[in-house]
Amino acid sequence: MRNFIAWVRKKDKSFLEQIVEAIVVVLPIAFLIRTFGYGLYQVPTGSMETTMLVGERFVADKFTVWFSKPKRGDIIACNAPTFKYSDNTVVAFLQQYLWMPGGKSPENWTKRVIAIEGDELKGVVEDDKPVLYLKKAGESEFKKLDEPYVNKYPLVVIYRPSASKTRGALFHESYDPACSYEAQPFYRMNAMEVRLGALKAPLYGWLPVEYPNTPAIVDRGTPRERNADEFHVKLEKGQYWLMGDNRLGSKDSRWFGPVDGKQIHGKIIFRLWSINSDESWWIVDLIKHPIDFWTRVRWSRCFEWLK
Repeated sequence: MRNFIAWVRKKDKSFLEQIVEAIVVVLPIAFLIRTFGYGLYQVPTGSMETTMLVGERFVADKFTVWFSKPKRGDIIACNAPTFKYSDNTVVAFLQQYLWMPGGKSPENWTKRVIAIEGDELKGVVEDDKPVLYLKKAGESEFKKLDEPYVNKYPLVVIYRPSASKTRGALFHESYDPACSYEAQPFYRMNAMEVRLGALKAPLYGWLPVEYPNTPAIVDRGTPRERNADEFHVKLEKGQYWLMGDNRLGSKDSRWFGPVDGKQIHGKIIFRLWSINSDESWWIVDLIKHPIDFWTRVRWSRCFEWLK
């Protein structure tokens, strides 16, 4: 060990020694920081619109969740609650905290904490609008939640064959009716994509347009149809109720129930970058669209603390 420390402190290392140092010293430290300290996340879906948009990159604080529990209102990163872990303890640990190749690790999901352990939560529909009532742990009465972060814009179905395999060709996007298709503040779209989306939406049981403050209907038009916004749950120790800000475009605890706090591995705190792109690496988009790339960047949404 002394010889190793002396070697690390050695100033006049050869080029080969510097490479070795990067491999055996720097990379493991960087790995530990990224895994247990701070992480970078890219938004793959629109479940948190318009707080978070597809194509945005965020910094997550992974360190404090080891010492403090998530709070109501926190935007968190978690392992996909529907993922089936291995029965092997070692493999399950790697899947949960590190990484496994070949799709054998859970996806990272981003949601907002609505209720925490000990809380009782009711979802009801009042005057045709979904509403949440919360009775916090230790309190005796339910109180109606004020949720200013919920998406206030309608969702339109877009058909875009050039979209990435992750999102597919048909999906929902937030739309500001006060702006033209070409001047949308969230995503680029055009009239043809909207028309094709409206034609294909019924094939999947979707409406061409979903309006805010309307209930989320699951399995529309089938015997299993239900209203996802009607529920009543009491959270046990270590359980959290997670929902996306884009209530009409988010699969969350309304689908899969409470989430074990062990699956939560970070709090999203800062938006680094925002670009209208499905590419995993922004450099790929720059190569494909060297001129148009700079107009795809949502400059007003870069370098912001998240609330």
